[in-house]
Amino acid sequence: MAGAPLAAAALVALTAGSASAAIPLNKPMTGKATYYNDAGFGACGTQINAATQMLVAVSHTWWTTANPNNDPLCKGISVKVTYQGKTVTVPVRDKCPSCDATHIDLSQPAFARFAPLGQGVLNGLTWQFVKTGFAGETIPLSAPVEGSTIG
Repeated sequence: MAGAPLAAAALVALTAGSASAAIPLNKPMTGKATYYNDAGFGACGTQINAATQMLVAVSHTWWTTANPNNDPLCKGISVKVTYQGKTVTVPVRDKCPSCDATHIDLSQPAFARFAPLGQGVLNGLTWQFVKTGFAGETIPLSAPVEGSTIG
């Protein structure tokens, strides 16, 4: 029985290594986006304010660890969103419990880069996970939007 704890430790190490491989980096998906405005602690364990910050909550189906604060999604992973010729890249900061795998929940300012909030849903957008190094950082509202001008 002396080998049982070692085998369990090896299993944990193997499982932890495969979690980041489960994130399909740079693989475009077609889906939809809604928006939210929650404030408090996001799933990555950092303070968020989805009413004022550029960020995204992704489907619970992409989270792979029991403690979401330690999830690979919280380690410099962002979502690059393209809709009607505009592209915005926002860091993953939260989990969307009601979203299916291709549905993302953008913060209000991120959603507003694409359409008025009154639209409610953006259907047929393309998005993908990208490695950006935004871990723990927030993107200012003045960040430029690719394919459009701010002003």
